[in-house]
Amino acid sequence: MPLDRLWAGWRAPYLSEVTGDAPSADECLFCRLAAADPDEAFVVARDERAFVVLNAYPYTSGHVMVAPLRHEGDLEALAADDATALMRLTQRATAAVKRAYSPEGVNVGVNLGAAAGAGVPGHLHVHVVPRWNADTNFMTAIAETRVLPESLPDTLVRLREAWASVGLGPTGPAPKAPRGEEA
Repeated sequence: MPLDRLWAGWRAPYLSEVTGDAPSADECLFCRLAAADPDEAFVVARDERAFVVLNAYPYTSGHVMVAPLRHEGDLEALAADDATALMRLTQRATAAVKRAYSPEGVNVGVNLGAAAGAGVPGHLHVHVVPRWNADTNFMTAIAETRVLPESLPDTLVRLREAWASVGLGPTGPAPKAPRGEEA
């Protein structure tokens, strides 16, 4: 079967608006979201180095992105403290997504650079996407359209409740000791 292409004409203006050729921190979508009102920006949680935000154009309900507060597009250039915070919040976002949606799997990934699919290549971010077996139906498989059953405001409430219900406050619980090092 040949590869079909789904043209999303709305994406080009959106991407040029948020990325440009080499966006500065002032022009960056993630920098603007980090500085905005958390309710208006759909920020689920944050700590002193990173934050979790809903994807405004999700692949499925519950799709979040985790980004460092620092404007950086290269994973290898990220400061160790920022990288640690990014992964810690990614773990916690995964736990909240699992709690809120009970998916059968979760995609977690980073697209580095425009050629790798990064919509905002100047500010790295990790995608956390809940997935279910046989998550296809007529609309996706035949009509090439994804139906999202939940609004972004409803998703925000659901994920914030899940975040709180698993004891994940803004920065979450203290990390567990590695195996064999319990106190």
